[in-house]
Amino acid sequence: MTLEVPAWAGRIVGELDHPVVFATVSGAHLYGFASVDSDLDLRAAHLLPAAEVVGLRTGPETLQRAGVRDGVELDVVSHDLLKFARLLNSRNGYVLEQLLSPLVVATGPVHEELCALAPGLITSNHAHHYLGFAATQERLFARTGELKPALYLLRVLLTGIHLMRTGTVVADLGVLGPDRLRYVPELIAAKREAEHGPFPAGVAQRLAADVTALRAELEEARDTSALPRQPDIRAVDALHSLVVRTRLSP
Repeated sequence: MTLEVPAWAGRIVGELDHPVVFATVSGAHLYGFASVDSDLDLRAAHLLPAAEVVGLRTGPETLQRAGVRDGVELDVVSHDLLKFARLLNSRNGYVLEQLLSPLVVATGPVHEELCALAPGLITSNHAHHYLGFAATQERLFARTGELKPALYLLRVLLTGIHLMRTGTVVADLGVLGPDRLRYVPELIAAKREAEHGPFPAGVAQRLAADVTALRAELEEARDTSALPRQPDIRAVDALHSLVVRTRLSP
């Protein structure tokens, strides 16, 4: 069961101070284990006017908003198109997942062009992002013993493995996990009941062994991946042109 994205989510990003190129849902909703009290994480790219990029008074590269709507806590982050493009042209798995999220609340032609360019920007070096994030979540789980970091840990390792092997982004643990780890549905069900629920007894030992194996698998998938080590220069050139063209459009 996937929790529905509220119908008003698109209006939230429409209230930002600059026009939005696209907006999607990230976080637990994207990862397949949103709980009844999960925050709604909206991620977007906005467009500063040319005068606020080339002049003395520059506009905000990043917009952030927080609040509550209909009892739902909101976390809204938007990057200017240029900053977003720079992050996309790196090994940043966050922005890649945000761009390609199937949970779209605002879109348009520029979003479609960005999505079309994404495959040419994916590299085997994206594995470093997933390994780094996994290490952070593993430390957090060791300190807190909570369910949430354990799910994030499994999700990020499985997403990284899938990306290295297929060149495609799948961020939903409910899709990636059950065939690999039989206890994943149990963990997801527990998380959906409470955002910071306790970790189910009897699973921690299996989790530790599986995380070690998944980390080794991700490293092996990185080292043997058919993905290039650097982005396709044609995709980078097209990304540059898209940013310029969009910025200068009347």
